[in-house]
Amino acid sequence: MQKITIRLVALAVLLTTTLTMSAKDYSMTLFGIKSDGTTMNTRSIQRAIDHISAQGGGRLVFTVGRYLTGSIHLKSNVTLHLGEGAVLVGSVNPYDYDLVDNAWYALIIAKKQQNIAITGKGVIDGRGRELGNNFLTQACNGIINDPLKLGRVANRPKLIYFRECKQVQVKGIRLQNPAFWTQTYDQCEDLLIDGISVHSRAYWNNDGMDIVDCNGALIQNCYVDATDDAICLKSHDAHSLCQNITVRHNKMCSSANGIKFGTASVGGFKNIRIIDNFVFDTYRSAITIQAVDGGEIENVVVDSLTSINTGNAIYLVLGQRRADAHKLITIDKELNKIRRSKLDNVRISHVYAEVPATKPDAGYEYEGPIEDQPRNTSPSSIVGLADNHITNVSISDVEIVYPGSGDPDYAKVGTDELDKVPEMPKAYPEFSQHKELPAWGFYVRHADNVKFSNVKLTAKAKDYRPAVVLDDVQGGSFKKIKVAEPSAGKKPKIFVYKSKNISK
Repeated sequence: MQKITIRLVALAVLLTTTLTMSAKDYSMTLFGIKSDGTTMNTRSIQRAIDHISAQGGGRLVFTVGRYLTGSIHLKSNVTLHLGEGAVLVGSVNPYDYDLVDNAWYALIIAKKQQNIAITGKGVIDGRGRELGNNFLTQACNGIINDPLKLGRVANRPKLIYFRECKQVQVKGIRLQNPAFWTQTYDQCEDLLIDGISVHSRAYWNNDGMDIVDCNGALIQNCYVDATDDAICLKSHDAHSLCQNITVRHNKMCSSANGIKFGTASVGGFKNIRIIDNFVFDTYRSAITIQAVDGGEIENVVVDSLTSINTGNAIYLVLGQRRADAHKLITIDKELNKIRRSKLDNVRISHVYAEVPATKPDAGYEYEGPIEDQPRNTSPSSIVGLADNHITNVSISDVEIVYPGSGDPDYAKVGTDELDKVPEMPKAYPEFSQHKELPAWGFYVRHADNVKFSNVKLTAKAKDYRPAVVLDDVQGGSFKKIKVAEPSAGKKPKIFVYKSKNISK
């Protein structure tokens, strides 16, 4: 894992040096690009990109002004440099956006390009609310297809969509107001995202950033504020992996999850490092790791995570949810075997989290949904399946503060009826999917070789539940567990059920 970090740091230095030393600057005025905010510049900007790429590369430099455009396609060896005060403004006309691979609309598009970058202190503004509403109007008129029929159109333009690109740098800029996911990097190699700020609250489902099946990525020093998952790792391809990824020194808040990977987990994730991040005012989990689509997750390190006013601290889950699993997941013809979701070798350490009694994103314009209220606060959880266990999880030097005050009148399942907790292998994975859980601190079910060390769990008020519940845990060490709960009496701190080889 240390070699991966060294490689990524070296990559960041190499990318910065290469792009800086070799870049020739081209002013936007050379191509007749207008900064008045009303002239449509799409063709002028594209002509500039094409010309610079054909000349061997360089930087297209935008100075102070507002530059209106529709979809533009970034080409190899070209950097879009937005100087301070320069704003690239997205059109609000749905028909100014190109559809890529019959799948995604985006403002800045690149496919199978290399040595590309977006840099500077400028802004990319998608004007997503007006653009999203215009998409919705066209869907209501029957012009644009809305297959999900959710009243918000499933596919709206992103700000950035790069696919199968190599040597990619996005640095320093501000991304704001997309109509959909802010930025997606799909099957890219050698990706650096450094020091950007993301303000993505113009519409529903606005992820801050999505890293999909990439090999070699460093995401660092970023600020992300999103209506949906802030930093999201995905795997869409059954024969690809999202691997060798480092996410470090970032700050984020969300109406969904802080750092999440695995909702789309078709191929899997390998060698992931989540280091020194801060999550606040976030509706769902600070960190959630999900293998639910037949993919495999292994070798994940989470270290030095701070989470304040977040609905859940840690959530690990296995599932098998895809309806088309027989086509994409369950049968791997090349390996001639059944593929099942796998979650193995996860190490989580040096975490401090505070979970509130109230809704942490209350007051946001786009809040997370109000689910099954009233309900008691959910614990951190490690939840496998009865026939497919999570394996080799280490939790150390972790402190989580809960509100306590669990009300037994809300309870769905108590410790005397743990078999009633549903398996839910096909459910959409969120920490709240199991509704009421019978622990207030940690709930561990269907897991092998789980180790807790130096874990402190604090309830501010008395809770009817035990702090920790172990259900079908085969092999584990739970040592140096400190539980603080007012008036706990003789209630066991750790409740063990159908588990073997547990040392405390």
